[in-house]
Amino acid sequence: MSITEILSQVKALVAEAVVKAGEYSGAIMSARQYILDNYGQTGLIAAYITLGALALYIISRLVMMALSTLKWLVVPSVVLAFLASLLLPVSFGTALPVTVTLCSLVLLFKG
Repeated sequence: MSITEILSQVKALVAEAVVKAGEYSGAIMSARQYILDNYGQTGLIAAYITLGALALYIISRLVMMALSTLKWLVVPSVVLAFLASLLLPVSFGTALPVTVTLCSLVLLFKG
């Protein structure tokens, strides 16, 4: 594939995405037209890159938050519930909600 073919496919995909988004909101089309009128094609490319970078940043923050929750809430809660079921006369299923609550409170007050 040559560069021109890749660029034409990217333009077609972007145009298709704009059309799909335009079905839900006319604001995207008016913003696209505003950028084209005032800043030209390079401004439109810069806007796409900026929006893509913003989307990647938001996705990365969500993934980091999910992994942090797994690391600081889920794993300690399961370990504490398992230890409680071994040491105390309670089942794992009974101890798990208590340990999740305790770990949540620790995280809440820890900040």
